[in-house]
Parts: sequence; C-alpha cells; structure tokens
Amino acid sequence: MTETEITVLKPEILHQLIKKKLMKASLPEEAANEAANHLVFADACGIHSHGAVRVDYYAERIAKGGTTLHPNITFEKTGPSTGIVHGDNGMGHYVCNEALKYALEMVEESGLAFVGISQTGHSGALSYYVKKAAEEGYVALSMCQSDPMVVPFGGSENYFGTNPIAFATPCEGQPPVVFDMATTVQAWGKILDARSKQREIPDTWAVDKEGNPTTDPNAVNGLLPIAGAKGYGLMMMVDILAGSLLGLPFGKHVSSMYDDLTAKRNLGQMFLLIDPAKFTDPIAFQQRILQMVTELHAIKPANGFDQVYYPGELSKKCYDNYMAEGIPVAKPIVDYLQSETVHFDQYGGKGAFAK
Repeated sequence: MTETEITVLKPEILHQLIKKKLMKASLPEEAANEAANHLVFADACGIHSHGAVRVDYYAERIAKGGTTLHPNITFEKTGPSTGIVHGDNGMGHYVCNEALKYALEMVEESGLAFVGISQTGHSGALSYYVKKAAEEGYVALSMCQSDPMVVPFGGSENYFGTNPIAFATPCEGQPPVVFDMATTVQAWGKILDARSKQREIPDTWAVDKEGNPTTDPNAVNGLLPIAGAKGYGLMMMVDILAGSLLGLPFGKHVSSMYDDLTAKRNLGQMFLLIDPAKFTDPIAFQQRILQMVTELHAIKPANGFDQVYYPGELSKKCYDNYMAEGIPVAKPIVDYLQSETVHFDQYGGKGAFAK
C-alpha cells in the first residue's frame, strides 16, 4: 500500500479552507467558523481522525439536509445543577459549544453542572470542550454516543459505538491536563485517516466482515473494544449516561453516521463540570495536580522510552508544534478542500467516510 503525499498547512489557512467548504455546503457562517475552530484543534493535536478528514462527510450531510442549518437550540433547566440542551440536530460542534456555555453558567452558580445534550450531530473531539472548561478553572468530564460499529466482547456483530470519554483538570501555572479516548482500541476516524493516507493499520484495531483481524483499513467492518470486557463495559456506561439517560436511542438503535445522509442524527452527549472550590482549596488543588505531573516526569522510563508523560501530554506537545510549524494533512484532503465541489469521490463516490 503506497502512502499518500502529505501537505503542511498553516493553521489559519486550514481553518479558512474548512470554513469555506462548509459554507459552500450551506452551513451558516457562525456554525462553520466554530466547526473549523474545532477541526483545526483536532488536527493540531494530532487527532487527525477528527480533523479535516471529516469535512467531506459533514459537507455532504449538510448539503443533503441531514443537518439543521438554523437550529432552535433551547436549554431546559431541570434542577439547580442539571439541565438538557435540545440541539434540534444542528451542526454538532456548534450545538455542543453552545451547550458548554450553559454548563459554565450553571457551574459558576452552583459549583456543579450536569448538562445533557439531546439531538445533536457528530461533535468531534471531546477534548476541545473539556479543555475550555478547565481553562476556566473547572474539572470537566464529557461523554458522547456513537453509532454501532464495535463488536462487543465475545460477539461477532456490531452493537455499541466508539463512545468516547474526555477529562480535563486545571494545573497550577500550566495548561490544563487533558485526556481524551475512545472506548475502542482506536476511533473510527483513525480508520478514515489510514484510508486517506493509504496506510495499513495494526491487526489489533478492527475486524473484517468475517470477524477476523485485518490490517486493511478498507476491509474494516467492526472495531474492537479496549481491554476486552473492560472496554466493553465502559462503552455501555457511556451509552447510558449520554443516551438512555436523555431518553435517546441506544446501542444498535443509534442512527448511523453513514447510511442516510438526509436523516437527522439525534445523538446524545453530556458535560459534567465541577468547581474544585466546593471540595477543597482550589489553588492547593491545582498545585497537587502540578506535583502529580512533576512526579510522573521524574519516574525512570522503561526500556525503549525516553520519558514518562502524563496522559494527554503528547497531544499537547503535538498541538504546540503544529500550531507553530504547520499542520500535516493528506494531499487528497487538501485537494478536496481547495476544490469547488462539496462531494468527495476519492473512494468510489462514497467519500472518505465509506464503510
């Protein structure tokens, strides 16, 4: 498999290209700008699975009516520290960023906020949201549903989604500590990234239609949970907290990201924000986090490693480097972003997101 050529773009150029393409698909400027903010962040963090590789999918769904262009986003406060944002199936990045604003207002008032987001589209890398909350001094947790593309432990058919979890905490004198993970060995977007770059994948990531491990990203039919039964349990927990708890479809009943691009997604997500001041001295709390990461750095590395990093630190280093030096993007994606077409026919008319 021959690897695809890579083009390095300045962050502002990538942002401009993404925003322009989404607006060409009819997304209003405010939502397109927020989505571009998010996708550039993901690519800069090295989370290419949730960056520019997704634009063709978003653009095609927008163009086909699967995204509400002018959503009526409402907030239903259900208690002193709880509420639900009804997203009217708007652009997921925009809807969830608006929901975060409600959560930040609530945590400032009560010290705790559990905000569910009902009826949203795919919202990208969750680290984007929890990092924002941690920059305001709060501990943050987010989870969201995903459509069924994971083989449950011991099974041979897809049931749950990749159902990611993200966590962030402020740290004394440092950027927030941010951790973001799918409950699968790798997110589906990693398969897309491998397809766009014509790279093989490890045989521990996914299985083909027969349920056998595969290294061909184009042959993937189902992903595998992390740590076997443990990852399987985590993805069920996420589905319940971000789906069933909000009265939304669950498991195999969650709408597909790829089958019908004219249909609304009705996905669920949640934010849990915590004010450390309600439990301890907030300055001392951040100092303890700094002590923790300092002590992790001081641990003698194992053979083959140059240093012990705290969770999420390599993404931060990647972000700092790419924002300064430029972001690598597969050339076919750049060509698509620079083209006049909304649709991306690189993969037989189905786009880079085809299963």
